[in-house]
Amino acid sequence: MGAESDLNRYRPRNDRPSPDAVVIRRTLAEIEPVSDQATAYFYALLFLHNPQLRDMFPAAMDAQRDRLFGALLVAAEHIDDTVTLTDYLCNLGRGHRKYGTRSDHYPAVGECLMLSLERYATSTWGPEAEAAWVRAYTAISQIMIDAAAEDELRAPPWWFAEIVSHERRTSEVAVVTVRTDQPYPYRAGQYASIETPWWPRVWRYYSFASSPRSDGLLSFHVKAVPAGWVSRALVHRARRGDVIKLGPPAGSMTVDHNSSRGLLCVGGSTGIAPIKALVQDVAQHGVRRQVEVFFGANRDSDLYDLDSFLELERRLPWLSVRPVVAQYATRGFPGQLPEAVREFGPWGDFDGYLSGPPQMIRKSMDALVSSGIPAERIRHDFLGTLVASGK
Repeated sequence: MGAESDLNRYRPRNDRPSPDAVVIRRTLAEIEPVSDQATAYFYALLFLHNPQLRDMFPAAMDAQRDRLFGALLVAAEHIDDTVTLTDYLCNLGRGHRKYGTRSDHYPAVGECLMLSLERYATSTWGPEAEAAWVRAYTAISQIMIDAAAEDELRAPPWWFAEIVSHERRTSEVAVVTVRTDQPYPYRAGQYASIETPWWPRVWRYYSFASSPRSDGLLSFHVKAVPAGWVSRALVHRARRGDVIKLGPPAGSMTVDHNSSRGLLCVGGSTGIAPIKALVQDVAQHGVRRQVEVFFGANRDSDLYDLDSFLELERRLPWLSVRPVVAQYATRGFPGQLPEAVREFGPWGDFDGYLSGPPQMIRKSMDALVSSGIPAERIRHDFLGTLVASGK
């Protein structure tokens, strides 16, 4: 509670950013052009002074460096939004349990972070910036520590999951279904991190492709992407009987069942997976709400799950499914997904749900706002990390 209260110091007055938020954003703006060097220096310091921490990280650190700076940018962007930032940090703290992170690791990380900022933010660093960063990091780390300690009382740091089905839908997309060794509680629209036995300590995020099932099975839609270690292993190497690890469920792209508004769901590529889970969730609750689904793809062949959506549309009178194909369309509507959403609007009586590649989410966000949905009623989980299709 104390750390969350500390974050309230950043709550803006009269819609102006707090003084600490201004200082922190200024520092990050200076570092952004040299973020690769700054994060490499940070990890070099961390491992030099704390060599026992090296085994907690993957052998190749490129993606990890990107994630560190991405997390800092997320924190800076939302530092005046206590609710959003606290939710993000609690998920981060719970998720770090799978790495073996302990509370006594945070001071070492904070010290190396400050030294790295001092080295690479030479124009904006000084006593004022250092004090602002110390205050922010103290509050941030304490929220993560508290969330991890609370989670430890009720859940393991990870779950073992056996692959019970591996279905190739295209040459690069597979539907992977697993059975966990312990009950795995989650909500439709959420996601989990996955580690494969072929790439130890490398975790990537994937959304659940169904609402919770009575048999306890979990499904993921995985697209093999270039240089995607985990995704390519899951698509091309994984087989029935293989065992992977799952981190805890996370994400806030869930259905508000207290609302009577319709759902406008926009999914691109394997981002359609959590949209399917949301449709099933609405059906299971038995309350008739209009659900409009836009399924975006580059080509017809990328509409790998369209038939199952059309079957749902036949069974559920409140569901409408519109495929949108960018190139050489012979099925659905030709064109770009955001433009199709605008064309079929306005959508002022709907809540928005977005899932897919980052650029699609940004453009679709603009399309939904311009079509009448307030930004605060649009849900997605793009806080610096794409969760529907990882590498």
